[in-house]
Amino acid sequence: MWPELPQQVYFQEALRSRFFRMGIRAPPQLLELAGQSLLRDEALAIAALEELPAELFPPLFFAAFAGMRSQALKAMVQAWPFPCLPLGALMKAHKPQLETFQAAIDGLDVLLAQEVRPRRWKLQVLDLRRNAHQDFWTVWSGTRAGVCSLLEPEAAQPMRKRRRVEGARAWPKQTCAPVEVLIDLYLKEGTPDPSLSYLLKKVKQRRGSLRLCCQKLRIFTMPMQNMRKILKLVQLDSVQDLEVNCTWKLATLGRFAPHLGQMVNLRRLFLSHIHMMPHAAPGKEEHCISQLTAQFLSLQHLQELYLDSISFLEGRLDQVLRCLKNPLETLSITNCLISESDLMHLSQCPSVSQLKDLGLSGVNLTSISSEPLRVLIEKASATLQDLDLDECGIMDSQFSALLPALSHCSQLTTFSFCGNPISMAVLESLLRHTAGLSNLSHVLYPAPLESYEDVRGTLHLGRLAHLHARLKQMLRELGQPSVFWFSANPCPHCGDRTFYNPEPILCPCYMAA
Repeated sequence: MWPELPQQVYFQEALRSRFFRMGIRAPPQLLELAGQSLLRDEALAIAALEELPAELFPPLFFAAFAGMRSQALKAMVQAWPFPCLPLGALMKAHKPQLETFQAAIDGLDVLLAQEVRPRRWKLQVLDLRRNAHQDFWTVWSGTRAGVCSLLEPEAAQPMRKRRRVEGARAWPKQTCAPVEVLIDLYLKEGTPDPSLSYLLKKVKQRRGSLRLCCQKLRIFTMPMQNMRKILKLVQLDSVQDLEVNCTWKLATLGRFAPHLGQMVNLRRLFLSHIHMMPHAAPGKEEHCISQLTAQFLSLQHLQELYLDSISFLEGRLDQVLRCLKNPLETLSITNCLISESDLMHLSQCPSVSQLKDLGLSGVNLTSISSEPLRVLIEKASATLQDLDLDECGIMDSQFSALLPALSHCSQLTTFSFCGNPISMAVLESLLRHTAGLSNLSHVLYPAPLESYEDVRGTLHLGRLAHLHARLKQMLRELGQPSVFWFSANPCPHCGDRTFYNPEPILCPCYMAA
């Protein structure tokens, strides 16, 4: 049986003891039981919201969400007293039923339909991102200091019992302003997510008062027509991280380009698997490429650019680079064909002078002069932290020409160049040139040519172990505390590599033998 106090007062007192006793924590069951007891009568719980202190909203909302109390959730969204409701973090911890999610969205929809908002309304952002504000729903079960850090200064003041005063002046009503819904979007072919479909429906109905903002956008295989319908509802200037990871023809990318140009706050762009049209007229291809690169002029905040398996890049890299107006922190061009003139333009581009990460993995440089790459590394030597030259076909003479520039990369922490035919002598020279790089901690480099039995890439494990021991001895003699990995080229049978760290991790072919 409950004490003589009304249930809503009992709930408030129970939560006060949980939140604000000096250094004393009540058993966690007290909050749960109090919330569950109040929510057994949803009408009573909804009536209690008008007088419920702001600091007690999170635990009651948590209980209502976990207990799938749809009507209480709907009412609490309308009365939410903080600027942000991090619903996504709660959805990650407690996978909701569609009905529960719809109740939260309906609460927002009901409120936005009103001409004026209730006096306690402070909600500006409904955050549906799963990995944002993950501590919000756990902090309220700790000390008051932790709770206050998440609340507005006004809302975080010591709780005072509210009394209705006869003749008191009414609170001023708030005029409506748009509410932002933050979401990470993953667009792919298949059955539409029912929660997303419901949200998009509401955004379309409340266009202007409900703004759909997306910081992280991932596009997989999806018909362009369907994608455009969704993107029309998104505030594209909110996108900061875009990944297009699907097999598109160049013409498809051209149709997408205008959307890219509207993402003026974009910081990270990843484009993958864009193919030329086999029988397209050259003029049409050039038009599509120009249409794409012109959008780069709008990307004034771009910091990271990843281009993977882009078939049109050869001979046109300068066309992309000259549209970049600000320095990049990351440039990754992987599994692409580029020419020596492309690499020359890259080394002269002002946007690469402050690179922290440079990746050219899978770019064949065998027949290209090492000079442009040397200039590029030298140009970024003051800031470069991560360099990836895996599977570039770099020969001994080319690699030797890069060593002086590498020795100037004072901030370098990671260097990987697996899959390149390098001799033991050049590897030893690398160790000597990088001995003064105090930040270098990880180097992933190929097994030397001397460790192979034949041109097919068959490893001689005895030679490999001997050469590895020599390199380890050199590291000790040079006094390098860095952690070095040792890697072989891929096995000709299964494609797996042999790693040393410090003992060999062999591929299944060698294990079977």
